[in-house]
Amino acid sequence: MSQAKVEIYTGRFCGYCVRAKMLLDEKGVDYVEISIGGDPELRQAMIQRSGGGTTVPQIFINDQPVGGCMELFALERCGDLDALLAKSE
Repeated sequence: MSQAKVEIYTGRFCGYCVRAKMLLDEKGVDYVEISIGGDPELRQAMIQRSGGGTTVPQIFINDQPVGGCMELFALERCGDLDALLAKSE
């Protein structure tokens, strides 16, 4: 079974980005990291894709916005993250 497509927009010196990536790493999830540091076009694309999210990280699972680090950990706590990660497109 293939796993979900995961993308994470990150910034430099972002502790929340590090925590979110650590959780994904612990789960053995492959993800694409998109560093927006100093790139206004990438930042604008992130804001548009996320529906207005201006902070990093912004996390997408199968092109659906999940939110940031706190939302990712909330999904993990309530047991919904594994199901999202198991669904492939």
